[in-house]
Amino acid sequence: MFRYRDEKAAQRIIESIRKEDVDLRFMHVCGTHQDTLVRFGLESMLRDVGVEIRQGPGCPVCVTTSAEIADAIALADAGITISVFGDMLKVPTPIGSLGDAKARGADVRVVYSVEDAVRLAKEVKNMVFMAIGFETTSPTTAAVMVEDLPENFSVLSCHRLLPPALDAIIKMGDFRIDGLIEPGHVSVMIGEEPYQVFSKRDKVPQVIAGFEPLDLLMAAYLLVRQVKEGRAEVENEYTRLVKKGGNPRAIRLLDEVFMPVDRAWRGFPMIPKGTYELRPKYDDHNARKVHEDILAKRPPVKEEIGACRCGEMLRGIIDPQQCPVFGKACNPAYPMGPCMVSREGGCNIAYRYRGRI
Repeated sequence: MFRYRDEKAAQRIIESIRKEDVDLRFMHVCGTHQDTLVRFGLESMLRDVGVEIRQGPGCPVCVTTSAEIADAIALADAGITISVFGDMLKVPTPIGSLGDAKARGADVRVVYSVEDAVRLAKEVKNMVFMAIGFETTSPTTAAVMVEDLPENFSVLSCHRLLPPALDAIIKMGDFRIDGLIEPGHVSVMIGEEPYQVFSKRDKVPQVIAGFEPLDLLMAAYLLVRQVKEGRAEVENEYTRLVKKGGNPRAIRLLDEVFMPVDRAWRGFPMIPKGTYELRPKYDDHNARKVHEDILAKRPPVKEEIGACRCGEMLRGIIDPQQCPVFGKACNPAYPMGPCMVSREGGCNIAYRYRGRI
């Protein structure tokens, strides 16, 4: 699991936490953090010393709603080419998946970047790129929007902003949160400032963390120290990449291209200013405007399928093993929700690393 030197360091951190004699619950909002926690057995190590870490809404595929996927399916069934990242192809909804649409003849293509989608637009009549992801990937979409785009190319923006989701979780108060582990890659873009309100207003300790096992163990230790010392601050463990002001160029680009709007997330009825929509000057490349007539006819859809409890997992209320269909009716071959589809989804991770939790 660990290199020898790292194992010794991990043991020292764990023993330091043990000496504090705590019973604390932290939350992270990053699929990569969850993968590291489970794959390296950190969850059980931390539980043994009084620290529980829950996964929040940090999986971009997972928080994308069935309604948004249904919009993409409606466009595909209408003869429009849809380009998506691979995980989105398999996410089920009550009306099927984009993969199902592809199987019945719709032109649905998997791409690895928005630039791929722009290039493919030259080969088709109409191209819609389904844009997902947090502040990590939204700058790449913004970057192409300011270029000279093909007339037949448009974006169905499902990009999310992370801080509003944290605000919603804290205000909903579904369970006690003693501290937050903030995602390193989002923080590279937005810096430290957007998190400050949660420490100042809500007195929540926070640590920005990298993705190695020692990063997460150190984040847990730093949060424990904040709690024990009665502090609520934003500490940056990931100083090797995250700067206080983030990436100013990316921040300016996001502000130029997108505007935050109120929209539902999976597991949340609506998060104020939690979703990025294209600004009006980009209406000619906004799929919701360009293909408004098609989307207006799309019937409403329910969010979850059967007994799937993905929405509750995204709020940190339950763990995957508490879902009644986990590993049974719902598995990677036959997923009932996006948390089992995405490699960053809690259910998919728990299924892959069974026995290490």
